[in-house]
Amino acid sequence: MYGIIWLADMQELLGDLECFIMLVSAICHDLDHPGYNNSYQVNAKTELALRYNDISPLENHHCSVAFQLMEKPHCNILKNLGPEKYKKAREGMIFCILATDMAKHNEILNQFKSLLPNFDYSNSDHVNQLMKVSIKVADISNEARPMDVSEPWIDCLLQEFFNQRSLEQLEGLPSSTPPYTPSSTHLDVTKSDMEKLEGLPISPFMDREKVSKSSSQTGFIQFVLLPLFESLGQLLPKLEPHIIMPVRKALEYYSDMTKAMEEEKRRKEEQKQNSKEELKNITKENGTLSLQKQNGQPPNTRVPSPGAISTGSNSAKERKILKSGNPHSNNPHSNQSIVGKTNIKAK
Repeated sequence: MYGIIWLADMQELLGDLECFIMLVSAICHDLDHPGYNNSYQVNAKTELALRYNDISPLENHHCSVAFQLMEKPHCNILKNLGPEKYKKAREGMIFCILATDMAKHNEILNQFKSLLPNFDYSNSDHVNQLMKVSIKVADISNEARPMDVSEPWIDCLLQEFFNQRSLEQLEGLPSSTPPYTPSSTHLDVTKSDMEKLEGLPISPFMDREKVSKSSSQTGFIQFVLLPLFESLGQLLPKLEPHIIMPVRKALEYYSDMTKAMEEEKRRKEEQKQNSKEELKNITKENGTLSLQKQNGQPPNTRVPSPGAISTGSNSAKERKILKSGNPHSNNPHSNQSIVGKTNIKAK
């Protein structure tokens, strides 16, 4: 948040109090986060969901905790503000923190886009929308960081999602559904893993057996980050090289990773299919050998066809026929025929 304010000269565009509100809101926007999203809170009927009537229970909680902390004398950074400025600061912090509820993402983005052609910095409604979008960008700006910084945080986030899945399953709750859309089979009590354990419906983007880092980031960047970041960049073009270009590079990086994973998956499927064919052929060959063994044949020999002439030396019966002629034939040439055949075999 500080980087966006500094890079875009927002103190000049908005004023000190507005920038102060955004900074404090950014610091407080996830205070006392339990690690399970609003969908889980509502489906599980948690204390937070009941307290805030299912309306952004987490964001309301973060905001409430922030003001409870600032009531303590050693934490009260608002104590020197006059009544009007305090009221403005409190209202600003509330709408900024509540804006980080991703369920309101499309609503806030569309409202902001509608203002861009005629944005007026003297219009408080326009400024409030800019503050909401700015804190939203700061909230989900991890992919604008260098890859060696952002990737470990992505791993932590996916692990949190998998934890919720297991918990939802364990409790038999409906699956959490996000505004957008690493494969492992071991049971690790991790958000989606906990959903499984508790028998809850599984969040589509929290299933470790269906979601990979590359696929989840590609969809998130393409459908959530870039539309939001580019909209802010239209109003504040100084942010382009600092937060928009890095996100585009991240999209390219994860898209390439997804393609590589798909190619590897295709290659493994081909190998698996080839292995099945080889096994099928081996099984067929073993069946043939087994049948030959049952028939008393040596392996890899054919069964003689009926009436086939035997090979090898003449039998006693054949020798007798050679001497006396064929007793079953009236053909005077029968002996000659048999002798001829026998000579052929002898050769």
